[in-house]
Amino acid sequence: MTKPLTYADAGVSIDAGNELVERIKPAVASTKRSGVMGNVGGFGALFDLKETGYKDPILVSGTDGVGTKLKIAIDSKKHSTIGIDLVAMCVNDLVVQGAEPLFFLDYFATGGLDNDVAATVVESIAEGCKQAGCALTGGETAEMPGMYAKGDYDLGGFCVGAVERDGLLPHLNDMKEGDLLIALPSSGVHSNGFSLVRKVVENADLTYQHAAPFAESISLGEALLAPTKIYVKACLDAIKVGGVKGLSHITGGGLTENLPRVLPENLGAEIKLESLQQLPVFKWLQEAGNIEQAEMLRTFNCGVGMVLIVDASQKDAILTALKPHEPNAYVLGELIVGNGCTYA
Repeated sequence: MTKPLTYADAGVSIDAGNELVERIKPAVASTKRSGVMGNVGGFGALFDLKETGYKDPILVSGTDGVGTKLKIAIDSKKHSTIGIDLVAMCVNDLVVQGAEPLFFLDYFATGGLDNDVAATVVESIAEGCKQAGCALTGGETAEMPGMYAKGDYDLGGFCVGAVERDGLLPHLNDMKEGDLLIALPSSGVHSNGFSLVRKVVENADLTYQHAAPFAESISLGEALLAPTKIYVKACLDAIKVGGVKGLSHITGGGLTENLPRVLPENLGAEIKLESLQQLPVFKWLQEAGNIEQAEMLRTFNCGVGMVLIVDASQKDAILTALKPHEPNAYVLGELIVGNGCTYA
């Protein structure tokens, strides 16, 4: 007689999923903040916006992933920071609109659930949420045999934030020639351009276990997996000072593509290249990959993860507000009459 089939026979373990939910509950609970209602495990996440104190709020939402940086985490068997990247890519996009991230949900998909890996990833997502000041209120873990190779997984994130109506950014009508661009340094490649990074590594005949050519005390995998910086608290503190007219998250497209997204049609951004504080990883990528400077500037953040557009008269006050979070913030350039992003 043919043995009765079960879901587990098809490669999906309901018991393992339930075990994972129990295992991650402490990490999820550690992110709780005002406004959160209920606990993880329900059919939906509840959030009481009134409890947060907003008077005339606009909700701001965003979703993102971490791209092929995941492949480096998987191949390096290092999963403890990739969740920070996931949160960062979402919340940094929210704060550029002046919004405070409120709650976050994640999507974890795999061919077969490895609870040690999954729990490590979710714990790193919780760490990212704590850095951003938002709550991890739920998510989805999907086992999909046949869709992913053994050991592979994919991640997606979704975040909701809020901002008072009169605090929405950018303030396009207030921007003018001579406004300054303040750069917040990146921690590395962050989570964009990794298909090119992986091609450079392949062409250099390196593995992620080799010592990093630009940081030989750690492996190449560890160096490239430096988590994306979360700029939420720094930016919100700077906004409180006054004089912040816009913010630009430097993601895919680099400075070249991202700065013009937050500028009016009559103004452009002039970057002083001698001011750009590049990190060793970018110098190595450019040399090892024989990548032209223009391609570097439109593919990678090149050492700048966030740019604030500020009134020149408020420069010192804003740098002071940034200092506890970003002590190495610096003036990168200014707005000029024109359009696009130019380099001087």
